[in-house]
Amino acid sequence: MTSAPMVGTSRTAQQGREGFRSWLREHNLPVTAQRLAIAEVVIGSAQHLSAEEVAQHLSSHGDKAGTATVYRTLDLLVRSGLVVERDFGEGFRRFEAARDVPHHEHLLCTVCGAVEEFRDERLERMTTIIAEAHDFARHRHRLVIQGVCGACRRGTRTTPER
Repeated sequence: MTSAPMVGTSRTAQQGREGFRSWLREHNLPVTAQRLAIAEVVIGSAQHLSAEEVAQHLSSHGDKAGTATVYRTLDLLVRSGLVVERDFGEGFRRFEAARDVPHHEHLLCTVCGAVEEFRDERLERMTTIIAEAHDFARHRHRLVIQGVCGACRRGTRTTPER
């Protein structure tokens, strides 16, 4: 998914697992091996994972979690602030670890599913200028540029990113 993780990843998979364990306890929610395994997969990944990809990863590593458990746990991870939900208009949600990085945008390859993050101060300034020109107080924005990545255009992608 992500061709190169952005600088600033603040948690390892193990730290994320322990952070989620603490959050679950603070909220009087059951701490289960499945929930912790799901947290470790998502928080430990530099990719933007779908629920299906999380379930596939668990299964390929000998862990089992039902689809409903994966979705419910992902929702809890988002509520905990450890994970951020992304909607790239693909018809399903993706999830990434919350990191100490500035606001950023995404490039989405419609062929292989690769997601590349980028940040451009010019874009940040432009969204503020446009909002102000329309007498609008901007709080946040979201930009996903959909297209075809260089590897897919050149035919050099050997495996799908999804």
